[in-house]
Amino acid sequence: MRRLASALALGTAALIGVAGCGAQGTASLGNVKLAAAEAVQQSAQKAEEVTSYSADLVLDAKDGEHGAGKIQGRMVYQSKPQLATDITLDVISFGEQNVPGGARAILLGDTVYVKSSLLTRFTGGDKPWVKVSTADLDAGDQAEVRGLMDQAQQFDLPGTVRLLTASKDVKAVGTETVGGVETTHYSGTFPVAEAAKALDPAEREQLQGRFAEAKNVKFDLWADAQSLPRKVTLSGTEQGASFTMAAHFQGFNEPVTIAAPPADQVGDLPKDLGEQPRESTGGN
Repeated sequence: MRRLASALALGTAALIGVAGCGAQGTASLGNVKLAAAEAVQQSAQKAEEVTSYSADLVLDAKDGEHGAGKIQGRMVYQSKPQLATDITLDVISFGEQNVPGGARAILLGDTVYVKSSLLTRFTGGDKPWVKVSTADLDAGDQAEVRGLMDQAQQFDLPGTVRLLTASKDVKAVGTETVGGVETTHYSGTFPVAEAAKALDPAEREQLQGRFAEAKNVKFDLWADAQSLPRKVTLSGTEQGASFTMAAHFQGFNEPVTIAAPPADQVGDLPKDLGEQPRESTGGN
């Protein structure tokens, strides 16, 4: 189970949450022809400018010892007027074990709301949602919760794109339609050690930990005429385990609504997970 969970975490880190240097091939972006590496760099720059988007996400992992695992869901993201993310995971499976009902997490600034029947039973709460401030997460049991929240915050479009800019072998492989939009398809690999250099120190440490045994990750990127990444797939292996991730992006810079759940449905995460959660005084 540890290897399978590691592969899932490895792939999840790549979802965080979508592009190479020195490659062959050219592609048409509007009226400008760019080398593949330049086109992917352009896609990375465009991703940095996106303030909101939605995405459909699928992660499949396989371990020779424990079987297959799957995470499937969708997310909505905005950076303005405050950082907010709404992630719904309909399918969470590890080997023969499933998380009943999946899970949902809403991040609003420094507050996270989590809905999971499994978590509710574990904490002994009577509310469908659990509220926690990232600033209140301490060591011990809650450090594990902090790790989950950090992963949720890293389902990040520009962060993923920055990883891909470390590629030395990216090439354009053709044009395809993705979600009704014409795109150029790029394919390549990136070395994890080089990709880490494009991140800030905190992100770099997390990436290197999750990709500890994966030396190279294969990627495919589909970018539209505005250089926006419409689809990204990542795949890799780690000590006999493997993962494949696919993310479809849409709704760039369109208005989104991300709100806290109703206050009467929210309980607080206890400082000691063995304690009963206190009743929340509000949804914000």
